[in-house]
Amino acid sequence: MELTSPPHPPAPAHEARGRPLPELALETIWYRRRISRADLSRLLEVSRSTASELVSDLLATKLVAEVGDGPSRGGRRPILLEFQDEAHLILGVDMGATHVAVALTNLRGRVLAWREEAHPVRSDPDGTRELIVRLCEACLADVPGASEALLGLGVAVPAPVDHRDPKRLSPTVLPAWEGRSGFESLETHFGVPVFMDNDANLGAVAERWWGAGRGIEDFTYIKLATGIGAGLMVGGEVYRGATNAAGEIGHVSIDPKGLPCVCGNRGCLVTFVGGEALVRRAREGLAGAPGSMLSGCEITTGIIERAALARDPLAMQVVREAAHHLGVAIAGLLNLLNPGAVILGGSLARLGDDLLLPLRETVLRRTLVSSVAASEIRVSELGPRGIAIGASTLVLASALERPSLFPTMRD
Repeated sequence: MELTSPPHPPAPAHEARGRPLPELALETIWYRRRISRADLSRLLEVSRSTASELVSDLLATKLVAEVGDGPSRGGRRPILLEFQDEAHLILGVDMGATHVAVALTNLRGRVLAWREEAHPVRSDPDGTRELIVRLCEACLADVPGASEALLGLGVAVPAPVDHRDPKRLSPTVLPAWEGRSGFESLETHFGVPVFMDNDANLGAVAERWWGAGRGIEDFTYIKLATGIGAGLMVGGEVYRGATNAAGEIGHVSIDPKGLPCVCGNRGCLVTFVGGEALVRRAREGLAGAPGSMLSGCEITTGIIERAALARDPLAMQVVREAAHHLGVAIAGLLNLLNPGAVILGGSLARLGDDLLLPLRETVLRRTLVSSVAASEIRVSELGPRGIAIGASTLVLASALERPSLFPTMRD
């Protein structure tokens, strides 16, 4: 899929007072992809001589290059400037509860290399950190010169992230990690800054910049995997809440008499829709479905998904039940926040209409007509790579906001 520019062009200079002109110039060229000096001068609201000085400095960074003539407007054809998407590369890490995936991207979000491996992340922090290094090294080895061009590393984690103390991990969600990520070792190993955020938040960021959330100011991204989380996009920005814990939809109790959850509550959404819940429900149903594709094998969420796509009755029943419970939670979300869209990501979202149709039926029965009419429930356009791309985008967004992260932009 062709990746496009991010959602917002840079603010005009008069609306971005306080930001240095070199930063605004770089961000503008990145957003426009190709632009003349005259157009840059107009957008930045500066003289052409000032724009030329800015361009001269940017050309020296190798982040911008002259790429030929543009169309004439009656005079001499202008020389076009182009942002160099391959000038630096970024590693995005999706650290799920039971897997690690790594994407190596350019500065336009395009995936150049990809690695993924199952791993017991929750119970093995040391092994997880070692696996992240190994998969990152493998991705770098796939692209000549990638190590030298590496700008930064973004990590998506399956837990809330407090930006006042970003190296800390929730001991409730990831008790074996003892409250710390230990990602300082990644900074030391790769020699670049490491950024971290919650995986559902970064799924929302990826959809906002590159996927199904383009052009939508307010939407909710829901990650469906071993755990269930939501990234809330409000006014084009991730809403984090007072203590950076917004979006924990997986721990909304939909049955107070339900099974106990790791958070201490009972009947949380994750106990009905999470990966472990799907496997448990499939095993319970085997006695009444002797001919099922799920018989005689070790049941995993991946096998359930494949069996559902093959129209296996037991797998489809498990999916329908999950869709119902998810629909109950989404209906409450729509009534409360009225987002413009709900975007489903994670492994379960691969089922497409097999999940969406029963889910929408439940939502329609439980929401106000006005909120449903304004909200579309859809699946991610980025597929299983979305969260890793979001982790990479976290680094890219930080660099565009603070260009000093680019080595050649430093004093």
